[in-house]
Amino acid sequence: MDTIGLYRTTIGKKAVMAVTGAALLLFVIAHMIGNLAVFSGADAIDGYGRFLREINVVWPMRIGLLGCIALHFLAAYQLTAKARKARGKYEHRRRVQGSYAARTMRWGGVIIALFVVYHLLDLTVGWLNPHGVSGEIYANVVADFQHWYVVLAYTLAVVALGFHIRHGVWSATQTLGITTSRVIGLGVAVVICAGFLSVPFAVFTGLVS
Repeated sequence: MDTIGLYRTTIGKKAVMAVTGAALLLFVIAHMIGNLAVFSGADAIDGYGRFLREINVVWPMRIGLLGCIALHFLAAYQLTAKARKARGKYEHRRRVQGSYAARTMRWGGVIIALFVVYHLLDLTVGWLNPHGVSGEIYANVVADFQHWYVVLAYTLAVVALGFHIRHGVWSATQTLGITTSRVIGLGVAVVICAGFLSVPFAVFTGLVS
């Protein structure tokens, strides 16, 4: 079976979701660790940004990230459509069982996708940032998170990401036969949410200024 033929199967689509999901999770973890450099001051996080640009990985990472997001969403949409078609007329007669995270994966994904667009226009391009100077990451972050509505939007997006990760990690580890899959999924989600949210709340409360 060729690659396209394999993708047309349910197993192929699930494999694409698993691979792209793993790649996106690694990116999220790396991005979170990079964000924490803000606690070491402007030189640390601005220097980190310069380093990434100097080794020419910024645009390859962005292109790869967008490609993974597109494939992840496409596979998820097609799997959902296929499952809905299989349920047929019974879809409206019974409520699909599952955790809150599982039932909201689709809307959580939409929220995350919209936030990624906003985030790029804000802290990457600088168009929506109050400071908006390229390379001045620390100043851009501080200017952003002094506003409660930006912190609120960021928090909602990170929480949605947390639910998404919790379900994804739980599903993946369960497939591998790991009995503590729920605990692992929740643990990974909590650590990532805490890491990302520590920055905006540190700025908002004046710990970082």
